[in-house]
Amino acid sequence: MSAGQRRIDIEEIGDVTVAKFVDKKILDENNIQLIGNQLFGLVEEDGRKKIVLDFTTVEYLSSAALGKLITMDKKVKAVGGQLRLCSIRPDIYEVFAITRLNKLFDIRDDQEAALAGF
Repeated sequence: MSAGQRRIDIEEIGDVTVAKFVDKKILDENNIQLIGNQLFGLVEEDGRKKIVLDFTTVEYLSSAALGKLITMDKKVKAVGGQLRLCSIRPDIYEVFAITRLNKLFDIRDDQEAALAGF
């Protein structure tokens, strides 16, 4: 995968995979597709089971991107893994709350909190 196509940065912290989004705005359908493919690859190709999605850089998130996150959650749970989200801005968290996705996802304040207790 070329660096130009990479939409997430991956970091290994112990046995946990931390995925940080490259884009501030996750709105473009092509980018969302790329992000989805890269996230799904962590589970399907790399066999990773402990994953933290870090939203530090993200300012905007489309509903299509939320759909990818729901699919990612299902894929991780299907292999007996855990998915945690962290560092979500209050205005984006509001969308999670309105859609009740804050009940589906394990959302932590920051990366340190997300890594704790894995």
